[in-house]
Parts: sequence; structure tokens; C-alpha cells
Amino acid sequence: METSAHHPFLSAQAKDAYLSYYDQRAKAWPVASETRLVDTFLGRTFVRISGPAGAPPLVLLPGSVFNSLMWIPNIAALSAHYRTYAVDNIYDCGRSIYTRAPRNAEDFVRWLDELFTALGLGDGIHLMGLSYGSWLTHQYALRFPQRLAKIVLLAHPAVVPMNAGFLLRLLLAFVSPRRFSDFVYWLLRDTAEKDEAGQKLVADIFGDMQLAGTCYKPKAVVAPKVVKDHELRDLRVPALFLMGEHEKTFPQQKALQRLNRLAPHLQTETIPGAGHDMNLAQADLVNEKVLAFLKRHGPKE
Repeated sequence: METSAHHPFLSAQAKDAYLSYYDQRAKAWPVASETRLVDTFLGRTFVRISGPAGAPPLVLLPGSVFNSLMWIPNIAALSAHYRTYAVDNIYDCGRSIYTRAPRNAEDFVRWLDELFTALGLGDGIHLMGLSYGSWLTHQYALRFPQRLAKIVLLAHPAVVPMNAGFLLRLLLAFVSPRRFSDFVYWLLRDTAEKDEAGQKLVADIFGDMQLAGTCYKPKAVVAPKVVKDHELRDLRVPALFLMGEHEKTFPQQKALQRLNRLAPHLQTETIPGAGHDMNLAQADLVNEKVLAFLKRHGPKE
């Protein structure tokens, strides 16, 4: 792929505008961190690293149209116990720079495996993702279970088909700025209605997403496919599935029923007072559930 100095942005001005906003938001990262740009076959991946050197590794994968900064409400608790690696998806908004467009899940899995190797993580990796990042986590666990200790899947979007109403709202979000604003605040409603800090957080995320939409080149999305029965039955890496009680992207009860029927060996829990935004709306509770699961020894209790 031929790239310009401002790739993957539409122009040099667009690059400056988005990265300036991104860097301003990054000042809210509440703990000490270092950053790395890691070369892979898909391009250069930006990683924000926090937590004590020598602690077990915990890699964090963001949702679609998000980036590593989505973990701001969680990182202090998580990095107190783990060496955290918050990733900007190679093919999304943030500071990663793709030079080759991923074509399928296999490309993403290879990218992650190269990234983990380049970071020197070895085996025994804890891997956590939200939404699209949750799907990527699942795909990686199916192909490289030997490298993983445990996985955490927040709002996994491909356990069951997505809600038709969500997909309709998503399509309408591209019609006008007002529709897009309505969609984001609808999706993150539990956070926006929680308190003043939640309102600011949603405003920051909306600003990031809105600016990304005007600054980046269009991309062909690799859409998650609903996982097959054997991809749940055969998941042998210890896994925690967390879903918000107000989940809007997919029917939460149907997802829980399918998981409990096909993979009763995996742990599932529902987060009250939250939807797709569970790591924001109920950050303390999500942190508590995740840390308890990661620290637990032995099979599902």
C-alpha cells in the first residue's frame, strides 16, 4: 500500500487536528505510562503501557471507533496488579498506522500474535476486549490458546445476531450530525445519566468519534460474524463474559442462554446499571469482577 506522510488521515491538517485532540484527552490517563510503536505486517501499532514491570501482562483491546483511551476509567485499578498494554487497534482511530488493510479475522489474529511477540510477552498473557475488541480476543483465543492465561470478553457482539433496532440506529447515525449525536448518547446513556463526570466522559468520547469521522480516510470494515457452536464449546482458555443489563447492540438474555447451553464451563455475569458502556458506567464494579476472575485459581466456581 502506498502511503502519504499523513496516512491514514485525509490530509496533514486532519492528522494534526485529530492527534491534537487525542493527545489532549490522553492527559487524563491517571497513572504513569510509557508508549511504544510496534512494527507488524499490518503496520505500526501504538501501545500505552502502565503498571509494574515484571507483573503479569494484561492486554486491553478497544471497541470499534474507540482507542486505548477508552480504558481511562479502568486503568488505575487494573495496572495496580498487572502490566497493562492498552492498544490502539491497527485499523481504527488512534495513533496506530496501518500500511496494509486487514481482510479477515485471520489477519487480525496474526497481527496480535506479532504484536505480543514484539512486546516480549511470551505466554501466560491475560487478554481483555470490549465489543469489537472482545470479538478479536475470542478469535485469538481460538487460534493461540497456548499463549493465553485467561480472557475477559466485555459485551461480546457475536454470540448472537445483533438487534435490528441497533443496526437501524447505526445506519441512521450516518445521515446527519444530529442523528450521530443521538446514537452515541443513546448507546452510552447509562454513563451520560450517571453524574457530571459521566457526562464529560461521554462528551469526550463523542468528540473523539465525531472528529475521527471527519479526519480519517474511509475504511472497509471487517465485520464480526456470529460465532459457531464449536467456537464456544471449544474455547478452552478460562473466560469471563460480562454483559450489561441494558445492552442495546444484541439481546443480552439470548446471548446468556446460548453461552450457558454451549459453554457452561465459562463464567458469565451481568453488570447492573449499564449497557454497552459497562466499563464506563460501572467502572468500579467491572474492575472488581475482572480482577477477581483474573486472580482466581482453578476452574469456574
